[in-house]
Amino acid sequence: MPVVGMGGYFFRAQDPSALKAWYREHLGVGGGLGVGPDAAQNPWVWSTAGGPMVFEPFKADSTYFAAEKQAMINLRVTDLDGLLASLRAAGIEAKTDPEVDAQGIGKFARIHDPEGNAIELWEPA
Repeated sequence: MPVVGMGGYFFRAQDPSALKAWYREHLGVGGGLGVGPDAAQNPWVWSTAGGPMVFEPFKADSTYFAAEKQAMINLRVTDLDGLLASLRAAGIEAKTDPEVDAQGIGKFARIHDPEGNAIELWEPA
């Protein structure tokens, strides 16, 4: 198969510049950021570490994320507890579910960006 991974995730925003700044400030996500020596050389590219990714269509009536949204972002993280402390200190509400964490897949948390898009944070087991 010639496909080796995701090349990007594109979504609409009411205020793209402000939303881009929010992702950069609170999650370290965005162009010119990431891992490796080439991370800062391209203002459009976020250079990520390799690892698992779920690509999964959900039923149209799923309640896993808001019905009026077409997609949800899941970000693979390290030190979820530290990230949650930072987000909460910035006034960003974060929800966790110990029952989900107990399934052995890893630890999860849910936050929302300023435009109401759900962001699932996942620290793999």
